[in-house]
Amino acid sequence: MLGITPYISFKGDCAAAIEFYKTALDAEVRFSQTYDGSPMVGMGEASHIMHCTIRVGGSEIMMCDDPNPAGVAAASNISLSVGVGDVAQANRYFGNLSDGGNVIMPLQKTFWAEAFGMVTDKFGVKWMVNCDGAEAR
Repeated sequence: MLGITPYISFKGDCAAAIEFYKTALDAEVRFSQTYDGSPMVGMGEASHIMHCTIRVGGSEIMMCDDPNPAGVAAASNISLSVGVGDVAQANRYFGNLSDGGNVIMPLQKTFWAEAFGMVTDKFGVKWMVNCDGAEAR
């Protein structure tokens, strides 16, 4: 099946990011492997994540530790958008992602959403949290 899945590269802190997203977004780890113990042993730091797939709701996000020390990890012109079904969940996710991060736009009611906010998390990943208005449901 054709599809697009976001893939995030981190600068050596992918394992910490995985743990963070497990708590912050109720993410489920579908697969995770370090460079050590993989066919790519020696291409990156042994304990760094060679590949991981997490599931958040009905979506998957893939991630790794960039084996290139000069790599441009995490920060980019891409934001990940999380759609939630109620304002309480939007508040929880936004608060979790904001912990140690930088709020770009506080979570608030907008003309299109019951709650919308933008944040860059402590790993440099940009997120938009959106809870649709009642007319959109």
